[in-house]
Amino acid sequence: MSYLKYITFLVFLLLVNVTFAQKNERSYLRSGNKLYNDSLFVKAEVDYRKALEANPKSTEALYNLGNTLSQQQKFKDAMEEYEAAARIEKNKTKLAQVYHNMGVLLQNQKQYPQCIEAYKQSLRNNPKDDETRYNLALAQKLLKDQQQNQQNQDNKDNQDKQDQDKKDQDKKDQEKKEQEQQKQDEQKQDQQQQPPKPDQQKDNEMSKENAQQLLNAAMQDEKQTQEKVKRQQQQVQSRKLDKDW
Repeated sequence: MSYLKYITFLVFLLLVNVTFAQKNERSYLRSGNKLYNDSLFVKAEVDYRKALEANPKSTEALYNLGNTLSQQQKFKDAMEEYEAAARIEKNKTKLAQVYHNMGVLLQNQKQYPQCIEAYKQSLRNNPKDDETRYNLALAQKLLKDQQQNQQNQDNKDNQDKQDQDKKDQDKKDQEKKEQEQQKQDEQKQDQQQQPPKPDQQKDNEMSKENAQQLLNAAMQDEKQTQEKVKRQQQQVQSRKLDKDW
């Protein structure tokens, strides 16, 4: 076999393999699409993966695989397939649809900043897509509401923390006050239970002596007063007797 014939044979084999691979890719895509439309998402996933085995750069297989993974709640895996398709796809209309689906997936997960960026990318590739434009406006409103709710929650948390700190401080102050009062009561009770000091005993004794002296003096004065009254009465009676006699 000449060199030219050998090259021709290799080209022929390559074309055959490419044609066979393309035929397998199209076949698996058609089968996968039918299964997807019948909501048989697991079986559709199998066919889309076989299509990718036949052609790893098939953006249609990547996009459809992302869709069926999303239907199975495999959101992280679906996002990876969409991102792979976005890196390869050159058709602006198809690329806009890839970014649109990425935005929907992110919106469902409440990842609004990333969702908004995906919708903007979709509109850059297809500015006439009204559905994407509506989704973008909705996502922007949801992001604003989310930020407002977060701010309100932060304010509430801060107020609750301040209120709790005040309650804790008031409780500490009350406990400290009660401890000081208890300490004062204990000191007062101890002082009452202690015996009087020597000076206090002496003062008490002197007070008793003074009281007795005052009592004696009063009794003496009373005795003297009675004697004086008695003498005066005797003098009166004596004068009367003298007059009557």
